[in-house]
This record gives sequence, structure tokens and C-alpha cells, in this order.
Amino acid sequence: MDNGSIDKILEKYPHDPSSLIQVLLEIQSEHRWLPKQALAKVSERLKVPLNRIQHITTFYKAFSVVPKGRHQIHVCTGTACHVRGARRVLEVVQDVTGLKPGLTDRDFKFSLETVNCVGCCALGPVMVIDGEHHGKLAPAKSKDVLKNYE
Repeated sequence: MDNGSIDKILEKYPHDPSSLIQVLLEIQSEHRWLPKQALAKVSERLKVPLNRIQHITTFYKAFSVVPKGRHQIHVCTGTACHVRGARRVLEVVQDVTGLKPGLTDRDFKFSLETVNCVGCCALGPVMVIDGEHHGKLAPAKSKDVLKNYE
């Protein structure tokens, strides 16, 4: 973790608790997770108790307190995607990456998550990689999509 980058992020916001969520989101965006040292620095600078920050970062699924891969894969398993074959797409993604949902590979290349809905049900099944939506996936197509993220 680069303390200089954390300092730069903190300097952009008022030094009070109202900035907490935005600061955490920006740190995570830059580092792909929220290191303990960063949380301690945020706590000190924004005058928010560290245990409160830890509660927030473990409660909201948007935050991660463990390192994530360079490419974050989200496979939608909501109803519309499920009935269109999301389970099979997920199986292919698991086979290709060697990951179960909630895990990151050793090289920090991929992290895999399942989500209940990504908001584009008509395109199901849908996989989102690094914010890019890939819809109407057949299992073989999902394998091809992953090749673009080597």
C-alpha cells in the first residue's frame, strides 16, 4: 500500500466524518481493497473510530477488506439470469478461473462473486467484468469473454 496515494485521496475531502464513505470508495477503487493501514489513517484523519469504520466496511458488500484481483468478475444469479442458464455460466467461469464465488486467485488476476441482479434482466444471463456487461451468454461464450481479460 502506498501511503502517499492514501494521503492524496484524503486531501481531496473535508477532514470530517461526512467524507467517510466517499474516501473509502476511492481508496478501494485505487487499491482494489481496503488495507488495515489505510483504515487506520482514515480513522485518524476523519476522526471516526476505527471500530466504526470496520463495522461499515464489513457490513456493506461494496467494500472489501481482503485483496481482490485485477479483474473482478460478477456473475448474476438473479431470477431472470437463473432461468436463462446463469448456473451453467457460473460453472464455466469457475472451471476457467479455478475459483469459487467469494475468492481471489493467488496471482490476484481474478476475483469471482455472484450477485442477485445487475439491472439488465433482458440480457440474461449476464456477467460483469471490471464494470463491463456481457449479456446473453452461452457457456462457451463466457469462456471466450474471459480470454479477453488475460
